[in-house]
Amino acid sequence: MSQAADMILQASKARRILAPLGAAAPRDVAEGYRVQREVAEAQGAIPPAGFKIGATTKQMQAYLGLAHPAAGFVPKPSLNADGFTAPFADFIAVGVECEVGVRLGRDLPFGPTTRAEAEAAVAEVFPAIEIVEKRYGDLAELGTPTLIADQVFHASGVLGRPATDWRTLDLGAMRGELFVDGASKGAGHGRDLLGHPMEALAWLAGSGAAEVFGGLKAGQVVWLGSVTPPIWLDGPCEVRVVFEGLGEVRTRFT
Repeated sequence: MSQAADMILQASKARRILAPLGAAAPRDVAEGYRVQREVAEAQGAIPPAGFKIGATTKQMQAYLGLAHPAAGFVPKPSLNADGFTAPFADFIAVGVECEVGVRLGRDLPFGPTTRAEAEAAVAEVFPAIEIVEKRYGDLAELGTPTLIADQVFHASGVLGRPATDWRTLDLGAMRGELFVDGASKGAGHGRDLLGHPMEALAWLAGSGAAEVFGGLKAGQVVWLGSVTPPIWLDGPCEVRVVFEGLGEVRTRFT
């Protein structure tokens, strides 16, 4: 195991901020994904239960200082059902995101993929919440390769019920909104995700994450990206995400 992977795992185990990795840091995005694979192996997450895509909107790219999306593996404990409850204190500077989620019905091999090919591989579409952590200091000092190695803020997730007849929906036009204790905290549209949610899935199939994990597999769940910036939480609360046509999903921090 690389020193970078070991440092990430130690920070995670100790529930502390991940400091810049210095000379051990991955030097580029490709190396960042290779270190991420090592982290997944050490956590027994091969193959992953799914993936998350970060920075699929221009506002998120600006927020994170990225020029492109970035992806992280998702372990099985992140696949939580609607109504999931967790202690607020279990997380480091916890936040939530308003996401479109999918479950694959068949494999998507690594490589260039069209939107139509990506969509044909999808079995289910549902509203989702990604639970994220601000477990970094200065992102510019940390560096994008290290952010990728550490799963791009991912902490956990919540999955809503699959929509019926989702192929009849205009996924690009649908509006999503996030509420905290009933108050709206942000909204966006499916088209904010690289122009269309399935474009985000197509991007993932050709990404460094898909390469190091051997492509995308049937049954895996993918958080396609947030239509809002992360909403950082101040304390225990209820979070609700609502997407037109897809329905809603809730989680509570106690």
